[in-house]
Amino acid sequence: MSRRKIFKTEHLQRHVNNYSEHCCVPLCKASAKFNGVLSFHGFPTKLELRRQWLVKIRRDNFTISSHSKVCSRHFATDQLIEPKTLDGRRRLVKGAVPTLWNHFTAQTQRASVWERRERPTEPVSREEQEEHNDVHDHDYCSTPEAASLDMSSQAAEDNSKTVEDLQKQLQELRVQREFCLQRFAGSDDNIRFYTRFPSYNHLMAFWFLIEPSIHKMVCVTRAISTAKRNEEVVTHARPSTRQLLQPIDEFFLFLCFLSVGLKERDLANRFNVHQSTVSRIIATWTSFLTTLLGSQCIWLTPAEVQAHLPEAFKNFPDTGDPGLHRAEVSNTILTPPPK
Repeated sequence: MSRRKIFKTEHLQRHVNNYSEHCCVPLCKASAKFNGVLSFHGFPTKLELRRQWLVKIRRDNFTISSHSKVCSRHFATDQLIEPKTLDGRRRLVKGAVPTLWNHFTAQTQRASVWERRERPTEPVSREEQEEHNDVHDHDYCSTPEAASLDMSSQAAEDNSKTVEDLQKQLQELRVQREFCLQRFAGSDDNIRFYTRFPSYNHLMAFWFLIEPSIHKMVCVTRAISTAKRNEEVVTHARPSTRQLLQPIDEFFLFLCFLSVGLKERDLANRFNVHQSTVSRIIATWTSFLTTLLGSQCIWLTPAEVQAHLPEAFKNFPDTGDPGLHRAEVSNTILTPPPK
Protein backbone atom coordinates (compact mmCIF):
# COMPACT_ATOMS: atom_id res chain seq x y z
CA MET A 1 0.00 0.00 0.00
CA SER A 2 1.40 3.38 -1.00
CA ARG A 3 2.08 6.19 1.43
CA ARG A 4 -0.67 8.34 -0.05
CA LYS A 5 -3.28 5.58 0.37
CA ILE A 6 -2.19 4.96 3.97
CA PHE A 7 -2.56 8.66 4.80
CA LYS A 8 -6.03 8.76 3.25
CA THR A 9 -7.12 5.69 5.21
CA GLU A 10 -5.87 7.10 8.49
CA HIS A 11 -7.53 10.45 7.76
CA LEU A 12 -10.98 8.89 7.23
CA GLN A 13 -10.81 6.62 10.28
CA ARG A 14 -13.12 7.50 13.16
CA HIS A 15 -11.55 8.92 16.28
CA VAL A 16 -11.21 6.20 18.94
CA ASN A 17 -10.18 6.88 22.54
CA ASN A 18 -7.31 4.92 24.01
CA TYR A 19 -9.44 3.77 26.94
CA SER A 20 -12.74 1.89 26.92
CA GLU A 21 -14.99 2.68 29.86
CA HIS A 22 -18.59 1.55 30.22
CA CYS A 23 -21.34 2.61 32.55
CA CYS A 24 -22.14 -0.02 35.15
CA VAL A 25 -25.76 1.08 35.63
CA PRO A 26 -28.13 -1.69 34.47
CA LEU A 27 -29.71 -1.14 31.02
CA CYS A 28 -27.37 1.80 30.31
CA LYS A 29 -25.32 1.34 27.14
CA ALA A 30 -23.12 4.42 27.44
CA SER A 31 -19.49 3.83 26.46
CA ALA A 32 -16.45 6.10 26.31
CA LYS A 33 -15.11 4.43 23.20
CA PHE A 34 -16.93 6.61 20.66
CA ASN A 35 -18.34 9.27 22.98
CA GLY A 36 -16.47 12.39 23.98
CA VAL A 37 -19.43 14.24 25.51
CA LEU A 38 -20.20 12.08 28.53
CA SER A 39 -17.92 11.79 31.53
CA PHE A 40 -17.44 8.65 33.60
CA HIS A 41 -16.95 8.80 37.36
CA GLY A 42 -15.63 6.17 39.73
CA PHE A 43 -17.20 5.11 42.99
CA PRO A 44 -16.37 7.14 46.13
CA THR A 45 -14.07 5.77 48.79
CA LYS A 46 -16.42 6.43 51.71
CA LEU A 47 -18.43 3.31 52.55
CA GLU A 48 -21.71 5.11 53.34
CA LEU A 49 -21.60 7.19 50.16
CA ARG A 50 -20.65 4.12 48.15
CA ARG A 51 -23.64 2.26 49.62
CA GLN A 52 -25.93 5.11 48.52
CA TRP A 53 -24.52 4.86 45.00
CA LEU A 54 -25.27 1.13 44.86
CA VAL A 55 -28.83 1.70 46.05
CA LYS A 56 -29.47 4.50 43.51
CA ILE A 57 -28.08 2.54 40.55
CA ARG A 58 -30.00 -0.56 41.70
CA ARG A 59 -27.04 -2.93 41.94
CA ASP A 60 -27.06 -5.63 44.63
CA ASN A 61 -24.10 -7.85 45.41
CA PHE A 62 -22.00 -5.87 42.97
CA THR A 63 -18.21 -6.11 43.13
CA ILE A 64 -16.69 -2.66 42.65
CA SER A 65 -13.39 -2.42 40.80
CA SER A 66 -11.22 0.39 39.48
CA HIS A 67 -13.00 0.13 36.11
CA SER A 68 -16.52 0.45 37.58
CA LYS A 69 -17.83 3.79 36.36
CA VAL A 70 -21.12 5.71 36.34
CA CYS A 71 -21.72 8.09 33.41
CA SER A 72 -22.73 11.69 33.85
CA ARG A 73 -26.26 11.08 32.54
CA HIS A 74 -27.25 9.65 35.93
CA PHE A 75 -26.29 12.81 37.87
CA ALA A 76 -28.35 15.98 38.16
CA THR A 77 -26.93 19.13 36.63
CA ASP A 78 -26.35 20.75 40.01
CA GLN A 79 -24.10 17.80 41.00
CA LEU A 80 -21.70 18.28 38.06
CA ILE A 81 -18.89 20.81 37.80
CA GLU A 82 -18.28 21.70 34.17
CA PRO A 83 -14.65 22.20 33.03
CA LYS A 84 -13.41 25.75 32.50
CA THR A 85 -11.03 24.81 29.68
CA LEU A 86 -11.31 22.62 26.60
CA ASP A 87 -8.81 20.10 28.00
CA GLY A 88 -10.41 20.04 31.46
CA ARG A 89 -12.52 17.22 32.85
CA ARG A 90 -15.98 17.26 34.34
CA ARG A 91 -15.98 16.65 38.12
CA LEU A 92 -18.57 15.89 40.77
CA VAL A 93 -19.48 18.03 43.73
CA LYS A 94 -18.63 16.72 47.16
CA GLY A 95 -21.14 14.08 48.28
CA ALA A 96 -22.80 13.74 44.84
CA VAL A 97 -25.12 10.74 44.37
CA PRO A 98 -26.49 9.42 41.00
CA THR A 99 -30.20 10.14 41.40
CA LEU A 100 -31.31 9.67 37.76
CA TRP A 101 -32.26 6.30 36.38
CA ASN A 102 -32.21 5.36 32.68
CA HIS A 103 -34.89 7.95 31.77
CA PHE A 104 -32.28 10.60 32.63
CA THR A 105 -34.90 12.92 34.18
CA ALA A 106 -35.33 14.00 37.74
CA GLN A 107 -37.86 11.99 39.70
CA THR A 108 -40.97 13.81 40.77
CA GLN A 109 -41.32 14.34 44.46
CA ARG A 110 -43.72 11.93 46.07
CA ALA A 111 -46.87 13.42 47.59
CA SER A 112 -47.10 13.51 51.32
CA VAL A 113 -49.44 11.41 53.42
CA TRP A 114 -51.78 14.37 53.91
CA GLU A 115 -52.00 14.94 50.17
CA ARG A 116 -52.61 11.25 49.45
CA ARG A 117 -55.36 10.93 52.03
CA GLU A 118 -58.91 10.84 50.68
CA ARG A 119 -61.29 13.43 52.11
CA PRO A 120 -65.09 13.38 52.09
CA THR A 121 -66.68 15.54 49.44
CA GLU A 122 -68.62 18.56 50.56
CA PRO A 123 -72.40 18.26 50.16
CA VAL A 124 -73.88 20.16 47.26
CA SER A 125 -77.06 22.12 47.77
CA ARG A 126 -80.16 21.38 45.71
CA GLU A 127 -80.15 24.81 44.08
CA GLU A 128 -76.56 24.44 42.86
CA GLN A 129 -77.36 20.97 41.53
CA GLU A 130 -80.39 22.28 39.60
CA GLU A 131 -78.33 25.14 38.20
CA HIS A 132 -75.68 22.68 37.08
CA ASN A 133 -78.29 20.51 35.39
CA ASP A 134 -79.80 23.52 33.62
CA VAL A 135 -76.47 24.45 32.17
CA HIS A 136 -75.45 21.04 30.83
CA ASP A 137 -78.83 19.59 29.84
CA HIS A 138 -80.09 20.38 26.37
CA ASP A 139 -83.35 19.59 24.73
CA TYR A 140 -82.51 18.40 21.23
CA CYS A 141 -86.17 18.31 20.23
CA SER A 142 -86.80 21.98 20.92
CA THR A 143 -87.00 24.45 18.01
CA PRO A 144 -85.78 28.05 18.14
CA GLU A 145 -88.30 30.84 18.12
CA ALA A 146 -89.15 32.66 14.91
CA ALA A 147 -88.03 35.98 16.35
CA SER A 148 -84.55 34.64 17.07
CA LEU A 149 -84.29 33.29 13.52
CA ASP A 150 -85.29 36.66 12.08
CA MET A 151 -82.75 38.44 14.25
CA SER A 152 -79.96 36.06 13.24
CA SER A 153 -80.80 36.37 9.52
CA GLN A 154 -80.92 40.17 9.84
CA ALA A 155 -77.54 40.14 11.58
CA ALA A 156 -76.10 37.98 8.78
CA GLU A 157 -77.43 40.39 6.13
CA ASP A 158 -75.99 43.37 8.01
CA ASN A 159 -72.62 41.66 8.21
CA SER A 160 -72.65 40.87 4.48
CA LYS A 161 -73.50 44.49 3.65
CA THR A 162 -70.71 45.69 5.91
CA VAL A 163 -68.26 43.38 4.13
CA GLU A 164 -69.40 44.67 0.72
CA ASP A 165 -69.02 48.29 1.83
CA LEU A 166 -65.54 47.62 3.16
CA GLN A 167 -64.55 45.90 -0.09
CA LYS A 168 -65.80 48.91 -2.10
CA GLN A 169 -63.87 51.31 0.14
CA LEU A 170 -60.76 49.19 -0.23
CA GLN A 171 -61.14 49.20 -4.01
CA GLU A 172 -61.60 52.98 -4.04
CA LEU A 173 -58.53 53.49 -1.91
CA ARG A 174 -56.54 51.18 -4.15
CA VAL A 175 -57.63 53.12 -7.26
CA GLN A 176 -56.80 56.45 -5.62
CA ARG A 177 -53.38 55.21 -4.65
CA GLU A 178 -52.51 53.84 -8.09
CA PHE A 179 -51.83 56.04 -11.11
CA CYS A 180 -54.09 54.53 -13.78
CA LEU A 181 -56.85 55.52 -16.20
CA GLN A 182 -59.61 54.42 -13.85
CA ARG A 183 -58.45 56.99 -11.33
CA PHE A 184 -59.26 59.89 -13.71
CA ALA A 185 -62.36 58.36 -15.32
CA GLY A 186 -64.68 60.83 -13.57
CA SER A 187 -62.78 64.00 -14.54
CA ASP A 188 -62.79 65.13 -18.15
CA ASP A 189 -60.35 67.93 -17.28
CA ASN A 190 -57.73 65.42 -16.20
CA ILE A 191 -58.45 63.31 -19.28
CA ARG A 192 -57.85 66.35 -21.53
CA PHE A 193 -54.67 67.21 -19.64
CA TYR A 194 -53.09 63.74 -19.71
CA THR A 195 -54.41 62.38 -23.06
CA ARG A 196 -55.59 65.40 -25.14
CA PHE A 197 -58.90 63.61 -25.76
CA PRO A 198 -61.95 65.86 -25.20
CA SER A 199 -63.50 63.55 -22.61
CA TYR A 200 -63.39 60.11 -21.13
CA ASN A 201 -66.12 58.91 -23.50
CA HIS A 202 -64.10 59.99 -26.54
CA LEU A 203 -61.07 58.15 -25.20
CA MET A 204 -63.06 54.96 -24.60
CA ALA A 205 -64.62 55.21 -28.08
CA PHE A 206 -61.14 55.25 -29.61
CA TRP A 207 -60.08 52.41 -27.33
CA PHE A 208 -63.00 50.23 -28.45
CA LEU A 209 -61.85 50.73 -32.05
CA ILE A 210 -58.28 49.54 -31.49
CA GLU A 211 -58.97 46.95 -28.79
CA PRO A 212 -59.82 44.08 -31.22
CA SER A 213 -56.28 44.36 -32.65
CA ILE A 214 -54.47 44.34 -29.29
CA HIS A 215 -53.80 40.60 -29.50
CA LYS A 216 -51.75 41.23 -32.67
CA MET A 217 -49.37 43.56 -30.86
CA VAL A 218 -45.75 42.40 -30.88
CA CYS A 219 -43.43 43.52 -28.09
CA VAL A 220 -40.41 45.44 -29.38
CA THR A 221 -37.91 43.47 -27.33
CA ARG A 222 -39.41 40.18 -28.56
CA ALA A 223 -39.29 41.40 -32.17
CA ILE A 224 -35.62 42.37 -31.82
CA SER A 225 -34.67 39.03 -30.26
CA THR A 226 -36.48 37.03 -32.94
CA ALA A 227 -34.89 39.14 -35.68
CA LYS A 228 -31.45 38.34 -34.32
CA ARG A 229 -32.24 34.62 -34.37
CA ASN A 230 -33.81 34.84 -37.87
CA GLU A 231 -37.05 33.41 -36.54
CA GLU A 232 -40.65 34.22 -37.35
CA VAL A 233 -42.29 36.74 -35.02
CA VAL A 234 -45.18 35.18 -33.16
CA THR A 235 -47.94 37.63 -32.29
CA HIS A 236 -49.07 35.99 -29.05
CA ALA A 237 -46.84 36.33 -26.01
CA ARG A 238 -45.29 33.41 -24.18
CA PRO A 239 -47.24 32.04 -21.18
CA SER A 240 -44.27 32.80 -18.90
CA THR A 241 -44.36 36.49 -19.79
CA ARG A 242 -45.81 38.48 -16.90
CA GLN A 243 -47.66 41.68 -17.84
CA LEU A 244 -47.12 44.38 -15.25
CA LEU A 245 -49.83 46.75 -16.56
CA GLN A 246 -53.15 46.19 -18.26
CA PRO A 247 -53.26 47.08 -21.98
CA ILE A 248 -55.49 50.10 -21.35
CA ASP A 249 -53.08 51.39 -18.69
CA GLU A 250 -50.17 50.90 -21.10
CA PHE A 251 -52.11 52.97 -23.64
CA PHE A 252 -52.73 55.62 -20.97
CA LEU A 253 -48.99 55.68 -20.18
CA PHE A 254 -48.21 56.16 -23.87
CA LEU A 255 -50.69 59.05 -24.09
CA CYS A 256 -49.18 60.70 -21.00
CA PHE A 257 -45.78 60.49 -22.65
CA LEU A 258 -47.07 62.13 -25.86
CA SER A 259 -49.41 64.71 -24.36
CA VAL A 260 -47.67 65.92 -21.21
CA GLY A 261 -44.12 65.03 -22.20
CA LEU A 262 -43.30 63.25 -18.96
CA LYS A 263 -39.88 61.67 -18.67
CA GLU A 264 -39.49 57.92 -18.53
CA ARG A 265 -38.27 57.98 -14.94
CA ASP A 266 -41.28 60.07 -13.90
CA LEU A 267 -43.64 57.65 -15.65
CA ALA A 268 -41.90 54.70 -14.00
CA ASN A 269 -42.45 56.24 -10.57
CA ARG A 270 -46.08 57.09 -11.32
CA PHE A 271 -47.04 53.67 -12.68
CA ASN A 272 -44.80 51.76 -10.24
CA VAL A 273 -42.80 49.94 -12.94
CA HIS A 274 -39.17 49.89 -14.03
CA GLN A 275 -37.82 52.55 -16.36
CA SER A 276 -36.90 49.92 -18.95
CA THR A 277 -40.52 48.73 -18.90
CA VAL A 278 -41.69 52.26 -19.67
CA SER A 279 -39.29 52.46 -22.61
CA ARG A 280 -40.50 49.11 -23.92
CA ILE A 281 -44.18 50.15 -23.65
CA ILE A 282 -43.58 53.43 -25.50
CA ALA A 283 -41.68 51.74 -28.33
CA THR A 284 -44.23 48.93 -28.63
CA TRP A 285 -47.27 51.23 -28.74
CA THR A 286 -45.57 53.57 -31.19
CA SER A 287 -44.95 50.72 -33.60
CA PHE A 288 -48.43 49.29 -33.06
CA LEU A 289 -50.35 52.54 -33.63
CA THR A 290 -48.16 53.45 -36.62
CA THR A 291 -48.95 50.11 -38.25
CA LEU A 292 -52.64 50.19 -37.32
CA LEU A 293 -53.45 53.82 -38.15
CA GLY A 294 -51.02 54.22 -41.05
CA SER A 295 -53.23 52.14 -43.32
CA GLN A 296 -56.23 54.40 -42.71
CA CYS A 297 -56.93 56.98 -45.44
CA ILE A 298 -57.33 60.43 -43.90
CA TRP A 299 -57.74 62.32 -47.22
CA LEU A 300 -61.11 63.52 -48.51
CA THR A 301 -62.46 62.42 -51.87
CA PRO A 302 -62.53 64.99 -54.72
CA ALA A 303 -66.31 65.24 -54.47
CA GLU A 304 -66.13 65.99 -50.73
CA VAL A 305 -63.43 68.61 -51.33
CA GLN A 306 -65.48 70.35 -54.03
CA ALA A 307 -68.60 70.25 -51.85
CA HIS A 308 -66.90 72.01 -48.92
CA LEU A 309 -64.63 74.29 -50.99
CA PRO A 310 -65.17 78.04 -50.49
CA GLU A 311 -66.47 80.05 -53.42
CA ALA A 312 -63.21 81.97 -53.78
CA PHE A 313 -61.25 78.77 -54.55
CA LYS A 314 -63.69 77.13 -56.96
CA ASN A 315 -62.29 79.16 -59.89
CA PHE A 316 -58.95 77.34 -59.60
CA PRO A 317 -59.09 73.93 -61.32
CA ASP A 318 -56.37 72.27 -59.27
CA THR A 319 -57.64 73.28 -55.85
CA GLY A 320 -59.82 70.27 -55.23
CA ASP A 321 -57.31 67.61 -56.38
CA PRO A 322 -56.31 65.61 -53.25
CA GLY A 323 -53.53 63.82 -55.15
CA LEU A 324 -51.80 67.11 -55.83
CA HIS A 325 -52.03 68.05 -52.17
CA ARG A 326 -50.59 64.69 -51.12
CA ALA A 327 -47.66 65.19 -53.49
CA GLU A 328 -47.04 68.68 -52.18
CA VAL A 329 -47.14 67.47 -48.59
CA SER A 330 -44.77 64.61 -49.40
CA ASN A 331 -42.33 66.92 -51.15
CA THR A 332 -42.47 69.32 -48.24
CA ILE A 333 -41.66 66.54 -45.75
CA LEU A 334 -38.98 64.81 -47.81
CA THR A 335 -37.21 67.89 -49.23
CA PRO A 336 -34.58 69.22 -46.80
CA PRO A 337 -34.68 72.93 -46.00
CA PRO A 338 -32.18 75.21 -47.84
CA LYS A 339 -28.93 75.92 -46.09
